[in-house]
Amino acid sequence: MDTLKRRHPGMPDYQGSLEPEYSDDKLYKPTRQQSGNKWLGLPKEYRDEALAILKEYHDDIIPIALTLISFWTRFYLISYANFVVWDEAHFGKFGSYYIKREFYFDVHPPLGKMLVGLAGILAGYDGRFSFNSGEAYPDSVNYGFMRLFCASFGAWMVPLTYYTAKELAFSMQATVLVTLMVLLDTAYLCISRFILLDSMLLFFTLTSVFCLTKFHNQRNESFSLDWWLWLTLTGISIGCVSSVKWVGLLVTALVGLYTIEDLWDKFGDFHMPKPVYLKHWIARIVCLIVLPVAVYMLCFVIHFAILNHSGPGDAQMSSLFQAGLEGNDFHSNPLEVAYGSKVTIKNMGYGGGLLHSHVQTYPQGIGSSQQQVTCYHHKDSNNEWLVKKPRESPMSESEIEVDFVNNGDAIRLLHGPTGANLHSHPIKAPVTKSQWEVSCYGNDTVGDHHDYWIVEIVDDLNEKHVERIRSLTTRFRLRHKVLGCYLRAANTVLPQWGFKQIEVTCDKRNNIEDPHTHWNIERHWNDKLPAAPAANYRSKFLYDFWHLNVAMYTSNNALIPDRDKEDILASTPDQWPLLTVGLRMCGWADDAIKFYLLGNPIVWWSGTASLALYAVMLLFYMANGITFFMLAR
Repeated sequence: MDTLKRRHPGMPDYQGSLEPEYSDDKLYKPTRQQSGNKWLGLPKEYRDEALAILKEYHDDIIPIALTLISFWTRFYLISYANFVVWDEAHFGKFGSYYIKREFYFDVHPPLGKMLVGLAGILAGYDGRFSFNSGEAYPDSVNYGFMRLFCASFGAWMVPLTYYTAKELAFSMQATVLVTLMVLLDTAYLCISRFILLDSMLLFFTLTSVFCLTKFHNQRNESFSLDWWLWLTLTGISIGCVSSVKWVGLLVTALVGLYTIEDLWDKFGDFHMPKPVYLKHWIARIVCLIVLPVAVYMLCFVIHFAILNHSGPGDAQMSSLFQAGLEGNDFHSNPLEVAYGSKVTIKNMGYGGGLLHSHVQTYPQGIGSSQQQVTCYHHKDSNNEWLVKKPRESPMSESEIEVDFVNNGDAIRLLHGPTGANLHSHPIKAPVTKSQWEVSCYGNDTVGDHHDYWIVEIVDDLNEKHVERIRSLTTRFRLRHKVLGCYLRAANTVLPQWGFKQIEVTCDKRNNIEDPHTHWNIERHWNDKLPAAPAANYRSKFLYDFWHLNVAMYTSNNALIPDRDKEDILASTPDQWPLLTVGLRMCGWADDAIKFYLLGNPIVWWSGTASLALYAVMLLFYMANGITFFMLAR
């Protein structure tokens, strides 16, 4: 009974007449054994108070502590490697172009690279460093701050994971577990510590999932302020993640699948009025389709506005777009093309390049083995052609007289550096076997009728009807005089022997609507002709936006593994889930600082096992469902 009467401080009062034998103003005196177990050397009342605070505020204390650890692990010794690591060579360089405002081309959308450029501006970087792989950073480049800026996106993944798990009603143990899996994964940690896009991609991926879970938890309060807020933020997030890398479209697909399932459930709710159901459709279309597309397009509006100077990526864009860039010399182009003019000829199909040739020939056993003709997306002298008359047509010897190229004329195109003629013949193209091969053959005096092309003007952007080819604005086709086929470049990539450039063929079909058979004069030199009058050459944003995205898609498709270059560092997708191989991110000299990208085995193996278990359970439940359905019949 005496034992029952002595209650421990903090225990609930007993009902009845039992009263403690000590008053609240007396100190609790622990036994010798208890005093030896002091928690952090604190008196009992302080320990109890700390535990009470932790219990009351654990929803704030735990994520704050994990977030602080996240920032420490991402920031610790981040400047230790003072050289360009892995793909910093690419994305640091792209950030430099924004600072210098020079137009460039890349296969990824611009948001992440604009953020890298912003990091450089905040770091006081002037954009002049070349970011060559493995090169040491000079003192003028505050690479440490730029890395910190990118790493901060990776650090914020930890609290986002915590609060997403809470929104999914995970237990505290499960919430802390998944947060620790993100915090302690070495792959996330490593990839976040450099000037790369991956930390931003993962950050916006998690914001999309977090906002979606917040929106899901508002499902019983449709069209409330919070419901609209989280639906809108979900749309903005998927717009941002897709604007960093196209792989972000996978989380967009997740949101799309959830939306389809949600609307399907509402379709089966017979108590919901049809006008309300229609409002749900309109809300999803506006917030999850229109808004993300607007965010994605806005990134390109800013991209074009910043990069308003001529740069290394000009050739990927249309000639009219390039004419609007500061620093190019298109204003010196003579207006109309004449015989004897030197020109560059650009394909007007989406992703089209410049008509190009080089001294290399088609490989033995492939086609004619004559000089290769391709489309190339970079400017060099191998893109230059001389416009000539057929050999039987005498060229004017007058220094003053000019003979212009007219619609319907037969012309020769002589490759400037090699002097060979643009040529076609009834030999199958190297990749597109249904079309004829295009090559370069002979010279100014040696050749045949297979060197002649008929000019067919399609239209002009500034005039309703023209009979002469004008620089930049006139679209024309080149029909082979003998074969009747049309010069075409359709973004088919040649093998390594063709330097991964675009295949040029002679298309047997006469499809005047095919933009890949449309060409325009981009550069034009002719000493007999004056420069064109100043004109307002302005391209339309929607055309430039679409043109650039098709060029990105085309270049992405060209990024295929080269079997000839595989080595011990290469890996295949089936090796990634089991972590059978990692990735060397820099040189491997004995005295060098080394970075090896490899995930935490506990995190990756358990994640892979979970996917396998999910697949087994899905098949099990599907089999049970089918069995139940068959028995019910």
